Amino acid sequence: MPSPTPPPDTSDDGAIDVGLLSPVTVGHDAGVSDAAVLDALVTAEVALTRAYGRVGAAPEVAVAEVASTFGWRDGQSGCRGHGVALGDLATAAVAGGNPVIPLVGALKARVSPEAATWIHRGATSQDILDTALVLVARDATAEVAASLAATSVSLAHLARAHRDEVAAARTLTQHAVPTTVGARVAGWLRGVDRARARLDAARAALPAQLGGAAGTAAAFTEHLGSPEDAAALIDAYAAELGLAAPAAPWHTERWPITELGDALVQAIDAVGKIATDVATLSRTEIGEVAEAAGGGSSAMPQKQNPAASVLLRSAALRAPQLGATLHLAAALAADERPDGAWHAEWPTLRELLRLALGASAHAARLTGGLRVDAAAVAQNLATTGGLLVSERLSIVLTPLVGAARVRDLVAAAGRGEDLAALLRTVPELEGTDVADLLDPARYTGLAGTFVDRSVAASPAPDAAEDAP
Repeated sequence: MPSPTPPPDTSDDGAIDVGLLSPVTVGHDAGVSDAAVLDALVTAEVALTRAYGRVGAAPEVAVAEVASTFGWRDGQSGCRGHGVALGDLATAAVAGGNPVIPLVGALKARVSPEAATWIHRGATSQDILDTALVLVARDATAEVAASLAATSVSLAHLARAHRDEVAAARTLTQHAVPTTVGARVAGWLRGVDRARARLDAARAALPAQLGGAAGTAAAFTEHLGSPEDAAALIDAYAAELGLAAPAAPWHTERWPITELGDALVQAIDAVGKIATDVATLSRTEIGEVAEAAGGGSSAMPQKQNPAASVLLRSAALRAPQLGATLHLAAALAADERPDGAWHAEWPTLRELLRLALGASAHAARLTGGLRVDAAAVAQNLATTGGLLVSERLSIVLTPLVGAARVRDLVAAAGRGEDLAALLRTVPELEGTDVADLLDPARYTGLAGTFVDRSVAASPAPDAAEDAP
């Protein structure tokens, strides 16, 4: 007897990746979806027709027909409701190796012959696809930057609130010398702010792409009649889209891609560092910080896992390899258009944008609700007694009793003897306030100053004062 046919799966739209295995990106990656890329491709094509109109080459009626048919809004919003079927285009893209080839045919078939003449006129597939990916990246990085800005505000507030709360610094996993909670958070803040600045610079530099078949703009020159008019068309194209006008086509000079990729990796690195520290500091036996809403366990109901930190680290562990792939493909592009390297950039850049969107959003949520347990901080600070200020003891005592005697005192304390009592037996320390000497709060150096400088240098220090 044949097995019954299982019911069809109607849980999603048939997409291969809806984030089931990438929870850090779920709910944050719509702007880099295939549908978003398709919108950007149509936008890039319509903008070229509009650029021809802007330089006085295309008839106004043709420009208007193309723009209205495919839902042009403006250079920022692009085209919506264009009616191009995503699945059909993806299938048709296989034959030519990129989606622009079938897209041009689909667009031309939807308008009059007169208007069709001005679609894709003189362009090559790479012009449209590169420009479309830049548009997607521009919008995605704006969202990432906004999340990083929110993260900065929360970190600046935390750093101020815990400016002088003394904690044990750890080097190579072990207690080292005293620091402050504020100094640690200020370090996170500096990393995020630096990443924001670099990402903003990369975003501002994103250029349109328009060079024709091999990057010489020969077809544009021929269509328009002069090199000056062709150059004006390139500038008009960038202006239509609100992108930087390129000094020259960058078909195989891929710095816009590699610089953007590096900035995205740095942004993910910055929030990944926060996640790494939070995950460590929230361990049961440390407990110095806690996420506002921990995640549960399927088997251990007592657990409150640092779920946001886990997700952030998952992105931070994936991002550097994607950046390396961009360099491998983009930076070493051969000839005037490479065979496969250019194609390898597309999903790599998209995944890097996707991770940055998710990671930055989770970082804003994590830092906005991060709790510091002052009691746990103090308990851990006292774990090794005065040994935490051994460096200070060495500086103060060596001139008085010699390095060998200092080593003996510290070694004895390490074996369990009371360091304060040992120091009180040292004749050279008679009259010295031993408790003050062993007070970790007296050995935090410029920790408070570094907090103040970091918060003051942050782009939104005033907002930090009012942060919750």
